[in-house]
Amino acid sequence: PSFGFLFDIDGVLVRGKTPIPAARTAFQKLVNSQGQFLVPVVFVTNAGNCLRQKKADQLSHLLGVPISQDQVMMSHSPLRMFKSYHEKCVLVSGQGPLLDIAQDLGFCHPITIDTLREKRPLLDAVDHDRRPNVLHSQEQLFSPSTVVLFGEPVRWETSLQLIIDVLLTSGYPGNPYGQENYPHIPVLACNMDLMWVAEAQSPRFGHGTFMVCLENIYKKITGKDLKYEALMGKPSRLTYQYAEHLIRAQALQRSWEQPIQTLYAVGDNLMTDVYGANLWENELAAAAAARCRSVLVCTGVYSPHGEVSLDSGDSVTQSVFHGHRDFGFDPGLVEPDHIVPDVDAAVDLVFQLENFAP
Repeated sequence: PSFGFLFDIDGVLVRGKTPIPAARTAFQKLVNSQGQFLVPVVFVTNAGNCLRQKKADQLSHLLGVPISQDQVMMSHSPLRMFKSYHEKCVLVSGQGPLLDIAQDLGFCHPITIDTLREKRPLLDAVDHDRRPNVLHSQEQLFSPSTVVLFGEPVRWETSLQLIIDVLLTSGYPGNPYGQENYPHIPVLACNMDLMWVAEAQSPRFGHGTFMVCLENIYKKITGKDLKYEALMGKPSRLTYQYAEHLIRAQALQRSWEQPIQTLYAVGDNLMTDVYGANLWENELAAAAAARCRSVLVCTGVYSPHGEVSLDSGDSVTQSVFHGHRDFGFDPGLVEPDHIVPDVDAAVDLVFQLENFAP
């Protein structure tokens, strides 16, 4: 094969925990009778609430084909490359096994919002029922020098409050806020999705919505913009570079000597999957010796019956930009190369375009 697939998961293969029927059919076409993939495949998800191995196990069960963790790319996977932060004390926000995820990525000294709240109980004051009855000693046991946002947390008011405390005190929450603490300590953020699709009829809040809250609270208090040291997850360049590296590693492992020339990014979200694939095509493809083509499916965030028609560039410019604040809106970047009903149709289309007969 001279091509590979980058598959999104939510809205393409599943809705919440419910499989999309076309997914299993599609993947039977992608493997041989021994269950080996006929083309390189990487699952590129903006989810970040579990380890790669757990996601690989879930996908194997869902699709009926063996998936290895080397085929899975979570939104936080590029953090493996941020070695200069691995020895530092980092505050991690999100849900799931946060310490396990952080340590698997290489972080040696992660602390969670829950741990910080336990050590500094006076800081979490919005919920009256959670305010401490007995005041504990307030000694400072650690001082995070970096904030890592893995994904949306569960109690937003607690996470928003404590992250702001850490940023405005240069890592010493409990101290008075200092106006001189700017630029603040580094913030690394994964998954900028404003919304994602589960079983509900309408899209649900994603981590991008939490980030909008954090950015606006920070600006309202300080008058200054929250700065990110790095943003990862689709549509960031970093994510697509890393995904392409995984595709090439698969081809090498299988001793496929023909160079991979085209990547097909199959997704359901104009602002992440399509935007990211087009950004890659515009800015990185020449350096990587690969093209990236976007294939939009209609089983997730994107609906062909929605208010925004994709018949012309003019209509897209009228749509609301759901992408992250730090990514400019270019109508051309949200124009998919192909629109298909579902992931099974996407696989059929790519095999036809590539004249590939399994």
